[in-house]
Amino acid sequence: MAALDPDVADDMPWSDSVTAYDERHLITYLSLLDAQSECADWKEVARIVLHRDAAAEPGRTRLCWEAHLRRATWMVERGYHTR
Repeated sequence: MAALDPDVADDMPWSDSVTAYDERHLITYLSLLDAQSECADWKEVARIVLHRDAAAEPGRTRLCWEAHLRRATWMVERGYHTR
């Protein structure tokens, strides 16, 4: 079940099928995709959605944001087909 505001890992293991992590983070993924479609600043999105501080840890935060956005994109393009 997707949580409304779950904590996220810095990175998640990649899988060619939907994982339990994916299921818990569906709302996170949708929030990232929505923010991307609105051209929101990635640092602000990371702060609000991923609970990461880009000012304090720019590299770690950027990698976390990129990994989750990549997974979110995979979910809508391919992942839902694996269910």
